Amino acid sequence: MLENNHPNFLVMDELSLSKVPFFFMIDFLVEKVEIFAEDQISENGLSIDFQNVKAEKFGQTTAKKFELKVFPESPETYQKGFDLVQQNLRLGNSYLTNYTCQTEIEINLTLKQIFELSAAKYKVLYKDEFVCFSPETFIEIKENRISTHPMKGTIDASIENAVEVLKNNSKEKAEHYTVVDLLRNDLSRVADDVKVDEFQRIDLIKTAQKNLYAMSSEISGTVKPNFRGKIGSIFRELLPAGSILGAPKRKTLEIILEAENYKRGFYTGVCGWFDGEDLDSGVMIRFIEKEGEKLYFKSGGGITHLSNFADEYQEMINKIYVPIH
Repeated sequence: MLENNHPNFLVMDELSLSKVPFFFMIDFLVEKVEIFAEDQISENGLSIDFQNVKAEKFGQTTAKKFELKVFPESPETYQKGFDLVQQNLRLGNSYLTNYTCQTEIEINLTLKQIFELSAAKYKVLYKDEFVCFSPETFIEIKENRISTHPMKGTIDASIENAVEVLKNNSKEKAEHYTVVDLLRNDLSRVADDVKVDEFQRIDLIKTAQKNLYAMSSEISGTVKPNFRGKIGSIFRELLPAGSILGAPKRKTLEIILEAENYKRGFYTGVCGWFDGEDLDSGVMIRFIEKEGEKLYFKSGGGITHLSNFADEYQEMINKIYVPIH
């Protein structure tokens, strides 16, 4: 386990044991653990839209034609980090590393308009700083049943026989198997009778630019008695999320911090809503952040020893989309 000692994990435990609803956001490095009571969400410049909690409805934003321009970093710049990751994979320091970067974009929508118009399972708008529209569930807890849904593997849906190609690609298959095994081990820290319920499920993600197929699995168990009602203690054990880190966790985190030339911040962190009984949380991927007057889209993917540079560079670009359609 990584040393996730933030004091707000204890606050999360106190609230969940008392069945008090709250929303939370935790950054990638687990340095920021922010908690918001139900009546504090909007007053802190937050808007959220999950399946079981809706943001306040804004005025009259209607669908409009939008233009997205992408200015990816050069292949040479991307390759510096990629080669460092591959070197560590060859040395056996990691067997899966999630390598990401930030890409400058231009879009004729505000962050607020992107939040309102996009379609995603987990949407978060934080002030005028970032918007996230994530398709990936981290963990759900209902009546002491805990489940996680790691998403690993994407492909352009327009490719012929795309689903079969994705499921049978040796690199994507190895990556998915690794993440499922990692999350099964992680979940076993806080749950008993852990099992894989669904393997390599394929979901369609629609965007105006192109449609993608994404591959996920579902793993579940029964929350251990000493973790029941303790949302903070559970997240302290499980973070950072394995699907956006890699394995083994501790060494892979060191590799990521050396290879990536920017700070992830809340990108690839997690956000969640506890309604007083049940928990729903998502991994904060598909993420646009504002720095000064510029917008950056943060994206990447899992690298294994089977990874091809050109394919990984293209996957990083393919994931730069806005789900408005």
